[in-house]
Amino acid sequence: MGQIENIKIYSGNDLETIFFRPMLVGQNAEELGIRVLYNMPVPTTIQLWSPQTDILQPYSTGWSGGDGAQRVQKTISLTKVKAEVGFSASDYFSQVYELITNRADVNLDDLTGSELEQAETEMFRAAVAENLRLMMWAGDTDANSYNLFDGILKKVHTYMNVGAIDFSVERVSKDNVISLLTRIWEEASPRLKSLKNDGQLAYFVSTDVCDAYEQYLDSLGADGAYTELTTGRRELSFHGIKLIDINISHIMPLHLLDGPSFCFLTDRRNLVLAVNTADYPGSEVRMWYNPDEIQNRQRAIFMAGCELLDEELVVRADFN
Repeated sequence: MGQIENIKIYSGNDLETIFFRPMLVGQNAEELGIRVLYNMPVPTTIQLWSPQTDILQPYSTGWSGGDGAQRVQKTISLTKVKAEVGFSASDYFSQVYELITNRADVNLDDLTGSELEQAETEMFRAAVAENLRLMMWAGDTDANSYNLFDGILKKVHTYMNVGAIDFSVERVSKDNVISLLTRIWEEASPRLKSLKNDGQLAYFVSTDVCDAYEQYLDSLGADGAYTELTTGRRELSFHGIKLIDINISHIMPLHLLDGPSFCFLTDRRNLVLAVNTADYPGSEVRMWYNPDEIQNRQRAIFMAGCELLDEELVVRADFN
């Protein structure tokens, strides 16, 4: 058997439960590092509430309630998108077969249709998830690629074009990375700092910032630094705030920035990715074999978009 000919179509509930929901909820969503909304009503309107303050009053009869909590509200513009991939039949079968044989519980003498379908679905789902992640961060409607909608990085630099911290270095190194992280924290608004105890603040950084911070930690000379040098670090934190490498350096549109480095601090809940497969007619995932081209093809049709809710909750550095 060297090709896979059975057509697979996911739509309606199957599209949600089998294909999209596994990659957009739970641990998979947490790995993106931001807030993910799936199948919220279109247009997707989201809120960011501030805590209610000064609600305690002297006891008296009657009602003397104060103002409600402040709310920031934005509507996420969703874009109709599709993902299409084509493989030669032999290459496609080899990739799917490799996924199957890597499982410990598979019976290679009895490969049923469900085994093949599960492997096909997993392969395409991983490709869609990665491209959606890249679009979410690096999307730029003015670029030649990844241009379906503006991503978070462009929104941060557009909204924060004035007032960013001037960090006058060409590149981040182990000698100045602590100064960078400290300066950003010092310039954060009291409102942003007050959210630290919620555990949702994060520095979103380019890979070179993470590398510089690791080199700084390695240079400390303590026993813990030696252990981490040999075994690695699963995650990085600075004064209890995580550093998240968004890992887009290989495709990042540098015209958005003055150089290859970027670093900004915000609350994870302030960055939102929205995906919808319920309110757009024609949303589906289809995998089929084209005998004319001897090619296996995959297509996904859905809606997606992202947004920065409140620019006052962002502090970013400008590099030069």
